[in-house]
Formats: sequence, C-alpha cells, structure tokens
Amino acid sequence: MKKVLGVALGILTAIGGFVDIGDLVTNALVGARFGMRMAWVVVVGVIGICLYAEMSGRVVALSGRPVFDLIRERLGRRTGLVTLVASFLVTLLTLIAEIGGVALAFELASGVNYLLWMPLVALAVWLVIWRVKFSRLEQVFGLLGLLLIVFAVALFKLGPDWGQLVHQATNPHPVGHESWATYTYYAIALFGAAMTPYEVFFFSSGGVEEKWSRDDLVTARTNVFVGFPLGGLLSLAIAGCAAVLFLPAGIQVGTLGQVTLPVAVAFGKIGLAIVLIGVFAATFGAALETVLSCGYTIAQYRGWQWGKFVRPREASRFHVIMIVCLAIAVLTLLTAVDPVKVTEYSVVFAAMALPLTYLPILIVANDPDYVGRHTNGRVLNFFGLIYLGLLVVASVAAIPLMILTRAGQ
Repeated sequence: MKKVLGVALGILTAIGGFVDIGDLVTNALVGARFGMRMAWVVVVGVIGICLYAEMSGRVVALSGRPVFDLIRERLGRRTGLVTLVASFLVTLLTLIAEIGGVALAFELASGVNYLLWMPLVALAVWLVIWRVKFSRLEQVFGLLGLLLIVFAVALFKLGPDWGQLVHQATNPHPVGHESWATYTYYAIALFGAAMTPYEVFFFSSGGVEEKWSRDDLVTARTNVFVGFPLGGLLSLAIAGCAAVLFLPAGIQVGTLGQVTLPVAVAFGKIGLAIVLIGVFAATFGAALETVLSCGYTIAQYRGWQWGKFVRPREASRFHVIMIVCLAIAVLTLLTAVDPVKVTEYSVVFAAMALPLTYLPILIVANDPDYVGRHTNGRVLNFFGLIYLGLLVVASVAAIPLMILTRAGQ
C-alpha cells in the first residue's frame, strides 16, 4: 500500500500539469474545433515531460537536492536568475488561473458568482499548505483528481464512431475554415501545457519533501511513468468527448460548463456531480502545485530555508512568498479578468520559457558531481536534445503565431 501511495506525487503533478483549468478548456476547445487531429501533440508532450521529469527525479534521489538549487550552483546566479524570472512569471499566471478555476467549479455547483468564491478559495489554499502534511496533500488531491476518469467512461457511453476518431488522430491537419497558422498555434499551446516549467520544479522539490534517496529511484521513475501518462490519457479523453458532442454541431467551447457537458449528457446529474468533484480536485491540486512552486523557486534561488518538511516559522520567507502570490492572484481576478483566458495565454508564454527550463536540467543530469555514475546515457541525451530543439522552435514561434491568429481566433 505504501508503494501505491508513493505514486501519488506523480499523479498529483500529472493532473495539475495536464488537467488544470486551462487544459480542461483548451483540450475541449481543440476537440470541438479539430476533433482528435491534435492527439499527437499530447503524446509528444507526455513523452517529453516523462523524459525530463525522470532526469529531475533521478537528480533529487541521488543528490538529495532540488533541481533549481543545483541550476543556480552549476550554472551561476545570472543564468539561474534568467530561468527563475521566466518560470516564476509563467507559474504566477497559472496560479491566477487555477484560483479562478476552483472558483468557477464552485459557481457551477452552487450558482453563486465565482468572484465571490475567489477570496475563500485563496484562503483555503493557504490553510491547506499551512496545516496539511505534504504526503497527505499528495494522496487526497491526487487520488480525488482521478475522478476525471469519468471523461473516459463518458466517451464510451456517448457511443462514438471509433473509426472516425482514429481517422482524425492519424490525419493531423486543419479542417473546414481552420488555417495551418491556427492549427500550429494550438499545437504549441498544447505542447507548452504538457511541458509547463513548474511541473519539473514541483516534482523535484516534492522529492526532497518526501526525502527521496538512492533507494527511491524506482519510486521516482514509477511516479513519472505512471502519473504523467495518466494525465495525458485524461487530456485525450476530454478532447474526445468534445469531438463527439461538439464538432458535428459546429459548437465552439469556451467555458467550464461546456467542458463538463459531455459527462452530464452521458450520465446525468450523477455524472455531473462526479466530474465537478474531479474538476475541483484537479484545479485545487494545481493551485497548490503552482503556489508551492512560486515559493520553491524563489527560496531555492535565494538559498533560504524552504519546504513543508520544516515548521512554517523556520521557513517564514518561503511562506510569505506564497501568501503574496495568492494575494496577487485574488487582486488580479477581482478585476473580472477571465481565468480561462489567463491560462490559455500562460501556456503560450510557457512555451517561450521552455528552453530556459529544460536545458539546465539536461546539463545537471549529465554532471557526475550530482548523479555519480547515473548520468544520462547516449540514447537519453539524444532524445533530450531532440526535444530541446522542439522546445526552441516552439519558443520562437509562439508569440508571432499568437499575433497572427489573434490568439487562435
């Protein structure tokens, strides 16, 4: 049982990374507009995040230190600062969206405007971080997020033409009036969402919180190769449901209510209740991940005490950073900015920061001073460099495509 619960960190990271509020809406939006013609992007993203998350987990298990701490030490403070600024700003944008996403889930369940829920959501996030142990946080929100499997069950219940879905997945191209520019824009957005920077920083810091050692290499790899593919499968199921229900009718998706509609059509009120609990767990878990990642990156760069493995008074600056970030998130959302749009933009900006995040990880994972004889092999480095090239291309193309397509319009 202990080994099963040990996978919870990977499950929580995967659900937070793949199925947060932006990904819920983006996957449904892509499914409604392109069917399963972007399934390949999710697959490519899953392989990439598994590749680099395995490096991060291995570094933590062998060195006992988080990746960002080693980046600063190995590459210097200036290079570390560039990585810090890029990843922190993207993570803060994602935190804003996640707080709004939890509030939107409460609005769907209660009918009370999401703006009224936001301060309570931020307070709840802070209380959980302040009072709940890291291991309990993993188990509860990671496993509750598995309720989103109801999307996969709903896909079968809706009775799709499986041959048509397979045809779409194996013929990746725009359809109807959609252009290649728009198709490429959303492909980069999905890729950026799959490999968003905070995932590896949270995962490696979580390994320190869990006190991983050399004996935990198997646990770290199990987290990676179970948790992240699970998140990818959930993303494909969400896109599939939208492709079945919305694509034939020409309906575009832009709200959380539309995302959950296929489950409600398949299973009625019971299905809706289940999916809302899953959405709450996934978005709340993502809010915990992102606010912790904000604290982790700054504290590790500055060399401050950090983490939930020490008392809050012993890591006071770490907790102050998180409180300030939560306050910024609430104040931003109180301007009535659309949290879904915030995340859609954040995943595109995340694509710009990807090379700055993953090149240092590749360097650290090849340094015997940190991992001893467990450095990357030739095959792993080959694929690591291939993905680094893809990340550079996505980074360069992201903003021009955003401008050209008017953010996918």
